[in-house]
Amino acid sequence: MKNAHASKKPSLLYLQIADKAIGIIQSRRLQPHDPVPSEGELAKLFGVSRMTSKLALERLVEQGLVYRLPRRGTFLSEHRDGDPYNGELPSENKALPEVKQSNQIALIVPHLSDYTSKIIAAAEIEVRKHDCDLILKISKDKDDEDRCLQRLVEGGIGGIILFPQGRKTCSDQVLRLKLQQFPIVIIDRIFREVQIDCVYHDHYQGSYQMTKYLIEKGHREIGYTSNSIDNITSREERYQGYIQALLDHAISVKNQYIHFKSVLCNPSRINESDPEQERFIQENPQMTALMCGDDHVAISTLYTALSMGVSVPDKLSIVGFSDIQLSALTPIPLTTVRQDTGQLAQSAFNLLMKRINHSHEKPITIKIQTKIVERKSVL
Repeated sequence: MKNAHASKKPSLLYLQIADKAIGIIQSRRLQPHDPVPSEGELAKLFGVSRMTSKLALERLVEQGLVYRLPRRGTFLSEHRDGDPYNGELPSENKALPEVKQSNQIALIVPHLSDYTSKIIAAAEIEVRKHDCDLILKISKDKDDEDRCLQRLVEGGIGGIILFPQGRKTCSDQVLRLKLQQFPIVIIDRIFREVQIDCVYHDHYQGSYQMTKYLIEKGHREIGYTSNSIDNITSREERYQGYIQALLDHAISVKNQYIHFKSVLCNPSRINESDPEQERFIQENPQMTALMCGDDHVAISTLYTALSMGVSVPDKLSIVGFSDIQLSALTPIPLTTVRQDTGQLAQSAFNLLMKRINHSHEKPITIKIQTKIVERKSVL
């Protein structure tokens, strides 16, 4: 049985898989509350990822055709009038449930730090411009982040700006809100597997420009050190910017000059010598400059070098990324890449307001430019 919308070619793969799932339901003559094909079955049948099949089933949930029970599966729904599902897709023009209007905007951040505090302060300024109230949530971990999202939506929040926990993929809760067209904007992260509104700093270009700055200062033996990338796009893009800048200036990439920490830098102990960074510096005496993935790592590396008797910047120039407040207060004030948190918050809030006001544009990605702040840590 061919559905009425088969001639319309959806632009996204998960929509195509959702349409195919409808065909399976029709061909099997499933009745209300019968189990429908699972994510794994759809992925295997049509040669797609589980993420794509998950999005397809979430689409059917959003349309009211199926419902999901945790740890049990996905089942065919009844029509709202109680009649069995007849195999027809809902009208493309059918309106989605209206989002409960509220003058409250939520901001979820993964921690409190100098950087996130600046974002919070900038967001407060933006929401007040529009006579709104800011609700702040600090998520403890990935599960807590999902709970925060769920409770905020159930409580009638008008929209959400989310600085997510470090994740390999977009969370189920965020996917659900996207499919429901709930106003949500991601900041400082991007999820490559799903198109969703996001605003983030151009980490790649910032790192590229900083590496280029070191090259223009005459450095050729330039190292790179960072916390482990751990699928965090900002860290990944900063590393890529460093690599590309070297290649574009015909400078060899030396593996021994690249170091990812096995233990995350502890912000409360960055004024102490770090044994890992000490070994890295000792093993590479030819390095004249060191690009650090963030300011915490840079400040820790700076204190480590000074404790070793390595003069900064005379023997080793050190640069960071973020321009946290402490970077200007170290024994050798740190040259770093500044991230404009005011522009980040303003762009995120303006985009969120467009969605709250029912803008139906395709998902938008906004990159905020960075700039180099010169201090005393580069020769």
